[in-house]
This record gives sequence, C-alpha cells and structure tokens, in this order.
Amino acid sequence: MSEDDSSRWEVSPLFASGKRNRAGAEKIVSSSRSPHACLRSIKGPKKAETMHPREIVQRTLSLILLLAVHVTSAKQPHIIFILADDLATSFHQGWNDVGFHGSGQIPTPNIDALAYSGLLLDRYYVTPICTPSRSALMTGKYPIHTGMQHGVLKGAEPRGLPLREKLLPEYLRELGYNTHIVGKWHLGFYKKEYTPTYRGFDTHIGFWTGHHDYFDHTAVENPYWGLDIRRGMQPAWDLHGQYSTDIFTKEAVRLIDNHNSSRPMFLYLAHAAVHSGNPYNPLPAPDEEVAKFNNIFDYNRRRFAGMLSKLDQSVGQVVDALRKRDMLRDSIIIFSSDNGGPAAGFNLNAASNWPLRGVKNTLWEGGVRGTGLIWSPRLVRPGRVSRQMLHITDWLPTLITAAGGDSSNLTVDGMDLWNALSEDTESPRANVLHNIDDIYGVSAITVGDWKLIRGSTYKGVWDGWYGPSGREWVYDVDGVISSTTAHAIASVGLGITTDVVLMLRENALIKCPLRNDSLPICKPLEEACLFNIYQDPCEDNNLVKQFPTIVRKLQDELKKFNSSALLPGNLPWDSKGDPNLWDHTWNNFGDYINVMVNAAT
Repeated sequence: MSEDDSSRWEVSPLFASGKRNRAGAEKIVSSSRSPHACLRSIKGPKKAETMHPREIVQRTLSLILLLAVHVTSAKQPHIIFILADDLATSFHQGWNDVGFHGSGQIPTPNIDALAYSGLLLDRYYVTPICTPSRSALMTGKYPIHTGMQHGVLKGAEPRGLPLREKLLPEYLRELGYNTHIVGKWHLGFYKKEYTPTYRGFDTHIGFWTGHHDYFDHTAVENPYWGLDIRRGMQPAWDLHGQYSTDIFTKEAVRLIDNHNSSRPMFLYLAHAAVHSGNPYNPLPAPDEEVAKFNNIFDYNRRRFAGMLSKLDQSVGQVVDALRKRDMLRDSIIIFSSDNGGPAAGFNLNAASNWPLRGVKNTLWEGGVRGTGLIWSPRLVRPGRVSRQMLHITDWLPTLITAAGGDSSNLTVDGMDLWNALSEDTESPRANVLHNIDDIYGVSAITVGDWKLIRGSTYKGVWDGWYGPSGREWVYDVDGVISSTTAHAIASVGLGITTDVVLMLRENALIKCPLRNDSLPICKPLEEACLFNIYQDPCEDNNLVKQFPTIVRKLQDELKKFNSSALLPGNLPWDSKGDPNLWDHTWNNFGDYINVMVNAAT
C-alpha cells in the first residue's frame, strides 16, 4: 500500500487473511430504521376527495400526537442519571455484563428494556477509572484539563476536584432544577467545600470515597479504615447492616415520591454496584440473591451476578417510581458505566469485557468503551443502536440543552449531542482523547475510525482479553418483556416486542474481523500501536506499519492535547485524614487542622 493510500482516513478492508477471531468476521449490522420512529412529516394528499375515511382518521390522530409531543417537549424534563460502578464495557455485561450486549449469563431485564426502547450507545467512551470519569461527567472536561488524569482520589489525600470548576448540578440548578445525588461521590472531601452539597446538590445520601463494604459501610484504604456513609455531612451510623444498593434505591424512590413534579428534577444515582468491597468481603451480595445463580459454576462470578441483579432491580424500581408519579413521560434517563470492568480477578472482581481487550484502568477498549443508554419519550428516533461517537464529557452540554439551557458558549471539551442522538444525525464529535497520563507513561486517542495507543499500565500484564462470553447461555427475552421497566415504559407508549429485542440485540453485538497473523504484534511498551477501531473493535490487528501517515497525524493530535494539559493534582496522603482521629469515620479533616494544631499546643 502506498503512502498516498495510507494518508487517507476512510475505512479500508484491511484484514484479508488470518485465523478467525472470537466473534467472527461478520460486518457490524447497523439499524437504519427505528421500530419506534416518529413521523417526520405529514404530507396532505393532492386530492382530498381521494382519501379513505380511515386514512383521514389516521392522519388526524398523527397530527394530534405530534402536537402532544410538542407541548410535552416544552416542559423541562426530569433528568435521571444512573451511574454503575465498574460495570464492564458495553451492553455485554462488562462490556459483556449486560444482556443487550449479547451475554445471557446474568439477566439484566430492566436495564435491557430501557436500552431496547431508547438508544443503545455503541460508540460511547468513558475514562479508564473512577475519579477521572466522574470529574469528566461533572465538568464536561477531559481529566487532563482538571488535573484529575492519574489514578483515583484517596480518602487521606488533601485535595478534590478543583473548586474553580463549575459542575453539572450547578448549571441545572440555575435552570430551576432540584438536584440530588444518591450514592458515590469520589471527587474529594478534604474540606466541606469539596463535598456534594457544597457543589450544586441539594441533598446527598451516600459515600465520599471510592468504595465501601455494602453491609457495614466502611472503607479500607490501607493502612486506614473507617465508616463512609452519610446524610449530607453527618455520618449515618443507623444504616449499618442494610445493603447499599437497597439503601440508595429506597432513597431515590423516596426523592421521586416526594418531589414537586411541577419543578424539574436532576437525580444522580451513583451506585456502589458493582465495584468490589473491602478485602475481607470483596463481592458483597445478599445470600438469597446469590442463590439464584447456582447454575454459574465460578464462585466469584456467581457473587458478582448477585450484585448485578440487585443493580438491575434498582433500575426497575426507579423507573416504576417515575411512572407512579406520572413523571416518566417527562423524563430523560441515562444509564452509564464509569469505566471498563475489572475482569479475571482484577481489583478482586469478576466482570467480563469479552470480546474487548483490556480491563479497568487500561486504555484498551475494554477499559474505556462504556456501557451506555439514553431513554426518553422526547427522542425523535428511539429503539435503535446509536453509532454516533460520544464521550462522557458530552453529557454536560447535551443535558443542559435538553433542559432548555444554552450550551453554545461553554468552555468545555464536551459537545452537545442532543439533536444528533435524538434525530440520528451525524455526531459533531470526530475524536476522543482517552487519556494522557505521563506518570504511567500511557496515552490513547481515537480520531474517526482510527485509534492510537502508546504505553501500557501494569507493564502490560492486563493487555489481553478476559471474562466469559456468556453466549452459551440462553437469553431470556420473556424476562425483558415482562420486566418492571418494560411495563412502566409501555404506559407512555414505548413498549417493546420480542422482534424488536432480538433485532436490536443482534445489532448491538460486537463482531470482530479475522486476525491477520502477518501483521506485527502490538507491543505498546516498545512502540505505538494503531487500530481501525470501527472494523477491529477487539484490537487484534496492529496497523502501525501499514499507515505511517495516520500514525503521525494521531501523534500530532496527542501532542496538541498534551500541550494544554495540567499537571496531575495527586498529593501524598495526609496522616491527619486517618479515620481513627475522627471517631472512626472518613472525615473532611482539612476543616479541622487548625483545631488540631491548637489542641496540640
């Protein structure tokens, strides 16, 4: 292939020979039409007298429907953002942990029902780990532009998401929203100004660190160990023994039940699930829930299934609460993972990113390709697989637009995709910076169909393909159709059928090309690797030698981003953050340092 050919950015047929890969060589099938597609226009007949009476009635009803949609869309929507923790990438549970990505091993009927009647986000990207993704969601900025690009915030670290940053709930509050966070924060609590209720949220029940035990609600960050569950600023000792997923679900339902529906609501439900717990109980789930999965041989995967099942039930209960309050028809619901899944024992967990490469905290697709969906009666073309490129930073401007605000003058990295997603038009996003982390020595970027990756975390130990496919398990379509969510969404005219479920599930499957053994093996610790990520989402075929001009272009893009990057804000742990000094609780210790100094003197 000539250098002129290699300089082109179009998709090319690159894999002419080689062994058949895991998922086969079939092309990805895109759905160009939606089973729920709304009428775009209604054209009158040339001669009214030729119309059949039934046609007149149908057209009249269509006009009434369009008018009703217009009136409804004039009302600000309720926004419910459900963030799952460490749920493997894509709708494959992990990428493979949810049913709509192809796995039948662990049923997720409520999540799946939302996806099939909304949009399954096929090219949705998050960052590789917790804190950076949450900072990107809240600010609309890449982590390199907030100093949050390396690792995660630790409980004894004297820092947080910079206070100069304006967060999503602050924007929405200005638009008249009541704002609530339930669950995990993980953006700092060194001083009270960094905590949720000082950063735009009206209320918070949840935890501040990156994980906790789901029953005793303590967080172990060796050598420290303390309680981490609160109502606002106050420790919630009384919740001891209650399962975290249930606590957060009950609080979300309570907020919906008590909400004045004449005002718009922003509910950020950031579950602990399915993140691992503490080392003494890494996969905490109620025994009765785990017992439902005795057909799963692997013990850890079975416990993971119990955690995921409780998460799915939570989604159903929240959607049904919206239905009962007649808020569902005016709602936008987003379900997202924060990063790829920790598979094969990584971080003491048992997720599955199959067939994608890598795990959490890597820049392979298995680390950064997110499980995502958006559901709303306001979507013009629901019931399809969305192929638009989307990044977690895009939610801030997209939701501001959906809420009736103006996102055009925001100084953020995210882009407004509301119309593109709703109407199935071309995404304004042409590239995604996955991350630049100079401490780890890793970086990756996708431009169009091309992805460049340099370096590897953990010295390449987690650069493979992990987790069960779940494809040998029969997918329970009836379970999806009869789920709590399916019944709720049918009440607003977005019901699903078996044919729709099977069609969209097939369209959402990741299908990889032939592995071409004549291509060089990717060794990112030695040199950059290049993949056509649209044709080769499993990152098997390294094209770095075939397309040197594209490699240089992507390297130049990385350099441009790096020139605007802030230094990572990580700081050494402060022993004054030890929970033993604060009644065995993780605390906003920075507010009391002067008190400690005065007491010591």
